[in-house]
Amino acid sequence: MGKAQAEPREHGGMPGPDQQVENFRHTRRARKTEIAEDYVELIADLIDSGGEARAADIARRLGVSHATVIKTVGRLQRDGLVVTKPYRAIFLTDEGRRIAEWSRRRHELVVRFLLAIGVSEQAAHADAEGIEHHVGAETLVAFERVVNAGRSAPEES
Repeated sequence: MGKAQAEPREHGGMPGPDQQVENFRHTRRARKTEIAEDYVELIADLIDSGGEARAADIARRLGVSHATVIKTVGRLQRDGLVVTKPYRAIFLTDEGRRIAEWSRRRHELVVRFLLAIGVSEQAAHADAEGIEHHVGAETLVAFERVVNAGRSAPEES
């Protein structure tokens, strides 16, 4: 079975109503998971680099208040992504680690893609923070093709 055909565009280049609804649903789903993905990815990075993830470190690195971190970590715990104990570090569950690793791989691919198309390293890292949450599987596969094509291209003299 081939790819689903896109709904024809209406006058003025707008997508048809059903396609537009699906586009907005995709964006809302991405926004809903964006914060959780950022937190578990950062928690994994902190654990991997320093052995623990503390609320104060998360707040400092995300530029949010300690209270915001505590509230968000509570939601992550409720969703089964982290485990916390009073006066201890924050730990990822297996599901939290899985999401963190997927988020990290996706982030790294977006950065590599942006670098491959000529974006500066600083801009690539900054822009990847937003882009990574809003690209679908098909787009990620295309990014991977571009990155891999760049690797196999002969060096210019």
